[in-house]
Amino acid sequence: MNILFIADPLASFKTYKDTTYVMMKEMARRGWRLSHTLSSGLSVANGRVTALAAPFEFVGAKDDYDKDWFVAADSFQTALTDYDAVIMRTDPPFDMQYLYATQLLTLAAEQGAKVFNSGQAMRDFNEKLAILNFSQFTAPTLVSTRSQEVRAFLQQHGDIIVKPLDGMGGMGIFRLREDDPNIGSILETLMRLDTKTIMAQRYIPEIVKGDKRILVIGGKVVSFALARIPQGGETRGNLAAGGRGVAQELSGRDREIAESLAPELKRRGILLAGLDVIGDYLTEVNVTSPTGFQEIMKQKGFDVAAVFADAVAEWSKAH
Repeated sequence: MNILFIADPLASFKTYKDTTYVMMKEMARRGWRLSHTLSSGLSVANGRVTALAAPFEFVGAKDDYDKDWFVAADSFQTALTDYDAVIMRTDPPFDMQYLYATQLLTLAAEQGAKVFNSGQAMRDFNEKLAILNFSQFTAPTLVSTRSQEVRAFLQQHGDIIVKPLDGMGGMGIFRLREDDPNIGSILETLMRLDTKTIMAQRYIPEIVKGDKRILVIGGKVVSFALARIPQGGETRGNLAAGGRGVAQELSGRDREIAESLAPELKRRGILLAGLDVIGDYLTEVNVTSPTGFQEIMKQKGFDVAAVFADAVAEWSKAH
């Protein structure tokens, strides 16, 4: 198979934990041809969506800090329809540049390119707002641009989490309690004087046991989750915020949530999703570049990358 990855610069990968790296490693093991481009490398010429893409050979990292794990050829302009699969793995935030890229990917799909995840799905599924489609699995949630509504929500529940809709890695997430002297300042910072929409959720105490990342690949649920456990008094479990990743089997509730969402994710063209579950509640649906492969693979010996590559091959034929 001939695969194009749209991802951040290859030399920036932290190979010891990067999910895209281990995807590439498995595909290279299978003898698939790999190419790379940046989201900024997408363009349209004569009506066709093309990319300034570089084929590369996967060599493999010698240690955790090796940046020479690939050998890239010269870049050249190529149509996205020339590939058996185009895999979008650019990291958030989902800013205007990201939005433009998804629109070009939708156009490419209309021209016959096989894009995973689909541009339409990435636009429709804001990683915070997507949970509103599955309210039976969520804790009490408010979405608002009005700080007074957030204050009323705080008064009702006493202990809440507030977060921006375009954040990543736990950035901009705050825990608020009624006796917090910084409520006004935090809301002004997040909401920019009632001009920016945020999400507020009732605080879920089970966060101390981990913010669980559950992977859904090709409409099927991976049997292990990665619990990201807050450290050092932190409220956030995100690995980027210092959380400790512990792979564990899914609970009954975890599986109920994931199995319920899986058919809808598949219907919408989402090959890979990362569901975030705290306690018994769904908190996010990640579709831009979900992670967690390597931790599960190393701790549980379950080859998530192979499952993903199988799904790419299957969906490429089906689409």
